[in-house]
Formats: sequence, structure tokens, C-alpha cells
Amino acid sequence: MIYSILTLFDIILILTMLWLAWCLLNTEDIFKAVVLFISFGLLMALAWVRMRAPDVALAEAALGAGLTGPLFLSALRRMNRTRKGERRLDSDENREKEHKANQEQG
Repeated sequence: MIYSILTLFDIILILTMLWLAWCLLNTEDIFKAVVLFISFGLLMALAWVRMRAPDVALAEAALGAGLTGPLFLSALRRMNRTRKGERRLDSDENREKEHKANQEQG
């Protein structure tokens, strides 16, 4: 009975990982892709635990989901900020030009 439950769990885990990978690769939304990437990393860590490799599971959870995911989210936030306005350096230069123009007028 226990063997069949664990086998069923493994099959569900594999199918879920395949579905997540497919969704991750086919999504148009970058934020959704990053969230799916983090989810995939956590499920992959669970798969490593099931394969009796807890050291690899810890590394996967820490690096794959715990470090890389937030770095991707941070990069995405910076990309969105850049798209909405000018680059940070350009906006600083524009502020300086506006400040000089205001000083000349005043």
C-alpha cells in the first residue's frame, strides 16, 4: 500500500513538473515565467529529496528558487522601470539640464 502511494506521488510530481516546464516555456508574460521558474525549482528540490539526494535538494532550493528567482524579479522590475521612463542616467542628465535652465531663468 505504501509503495503504491509513493509511486502515485512520484507520477503526479513528474507530471506536474512537465506541465510547469511547458507553461514556463510557452508563456508570454515574463513575470508569470519567473513565478513558474521558482515553482519549478521548488518542485525540483522535492524531486531530489525523493531521489534521496538531500544535498542537491538543498542546493536546488537555495540557488534555484531562493536566489535566482528573486534576482530575476529584481531584473524584471528594473526592466519595467526602464520601459516606462528613460534610463536612470538619462533622467539624471535631464534633471541637471532643467536645473541649469531654471537657474538661468531665475
